[in-house]
Amino acid sequence: MNTRPAIDESTGPISLAVAFNQDSSCFAVGLDTGFCVFNSEPCELKVSRDFNAGIGVAEMLGRANYVALVGGGRQPKFPQNKVVIWDDNKQQAVITLEFRSPVHRVRLSRSRIVVALQNSVHVYVFSSPPEKVSVFETADNPLGLCCLGSKIIAFPGRTPGQVQMVEITTGNVSIIPAHSTPFMAMEISPDGEVLATASETGTLIRTFSAANCARIGELRRGVDHAQIYSIAFSPSSALLAVTSDKATLHIFDLPNALPKSRNGSINSNRTPRNSNSFSNSGSGDDVTNQKWGILGKIPLLPRVFSDIYSSTSAHFEVDDNPQFELRGRSSIPIPGIPGGRPRKGIIGWKDEYTILVIGAGRDGRWEKFILGEGEDGNRLLVRGGWKRYLGN
Repeated sequence: MNTRPAIDESTGPISLAVAFNQDSSCFAVGLDTGFCVFNSEPCELKVSRDFNAGIGVAEMLGRANYVALVGGGRQPKFPQNKVVIWDDNKQQAVITLEFRSPVHRVRLSRSRIVVALQNSVHVYVFSSPPEKVSVFETADNPLGLCCLGSKIIAFPGRTPGQVQMVEITTGNVSIIPAHSTPFMAMEISPDGEVLATASETGTLIRTFSAANCARIGELRRGVDHAQIYSIAFSPSSALLAVTSDKATLHIFDLPNALPKSRNGSINSNRTPRNSNSFSNSGSGDDVTNQKWGILGKIPLLPRVFSDIYSSTSAHFEVDDNPQFELRGRSSIPIPGIPGGRPRKGIIGWKDEYTILVIGAGRDGRWEKFILGEGEDGNRLLVRGGWKRYLGN
C-alpha cells in the first residue's frame, strides 16, 4: 500500500530568488513560473510575467524597464549559462550573454553588466551588442558575490578571503586581504567610499576604505558562528545593517561616519552615535564599548570585550523549515539558485530610518523595521509591519 502523503500541487508560485534594486525602492522576485517586481514601501505588486518556467536570478536596473534574468528551478525558462537582459516595455529579450558554466549573479548599472560565475567575473559595457571589457579569475564563488558601485567593482579574489577591487574608469585592480576564510557577503556603500565584508565564520564584519584599501573598522555580530545572509549600508553610508541565520537584524554605527539629518544633509555638529560613543572629553582613542563597560578598557583581555557591537537589533522571520522543499519534493539543492537555496534576510534601506527585509522560498516574506530612539536615548529597532508578498 502506498502510504506516502499526496503532493499538494495547489499552491501558488514559489519564490526562488529576491533582490532589491540599487536604491531599494523596488525588488525583483524570480519565481518557479516567471518573475515579478514589487514596490518596496508599501509592498505592492507592480509587474508580473508568467513564463510557466523558472527564473533563478532576477536583477533590476534601478526603476528602468530592464531586468537581468537567468533560468532556475526544476524547469528553467532559460539555460542557466545564459544571461538575458529583458526589456519589459518590449516584452522581449534584447541582450543575451552565454557562458561555459552556470551564472550565479548579475549586477547592472547604466554603464556596466557584471556577471559572476563559479570561478570568474565578466565585465561588459552595457550596450547593444554588449562589449566585453575584462574577465577576472576568482576563488570558488558559489553565491555569486559581486558588488557594482558607481566607481568600483568588488568581488572575491583568487585566494579565499581576499577581495579584488577594480576601478571602473581605469581598470586598476587592488587586492584586500579581508578574511582567512571564504566570503558569505560583501557590499559597497552608496557613496562608493566603503566596502564591508563578512566571511563564512560569521562573527565579524570588516569595513575597508575604497580609496586606499585600509581597514576602517571591525564590527562584531556575535561570538558564535553564523551564516551571514545580507549586508547593507544606509543611504547616508553612516549605518550598516546585517542579517544572519540567527534570525536577527543588527544595526551598526560605522566608525568615522557623520550622521545625516532627516533631510539628507550632513550634520557636522553631531557626534557619530554608536555603541562605542565618544566621550565628551578625549579623542576617538577613548572609545569604549558599552556592551562590556569598563571591561573594554582593560588591557590583555580577549578582543571580544573591546570589539564594536551593534547599537540595536531585532528579530526577523525565517522559515521554520530551512530544508526548503519545492512542490513537496525532497530537500536537495535547487538548480540555478546561488547556493542551491532561496535567499533569506535580504536587506534594503528605504531611508535612513526604515529598513526592509525580504526572503525567498515558499513563505516569501516582506518585513519593515523602524529605527528610532528609546527613552534612554539609545537606538531602538522595532518591527513596523510584515506580509507574505506572494499572498500564498
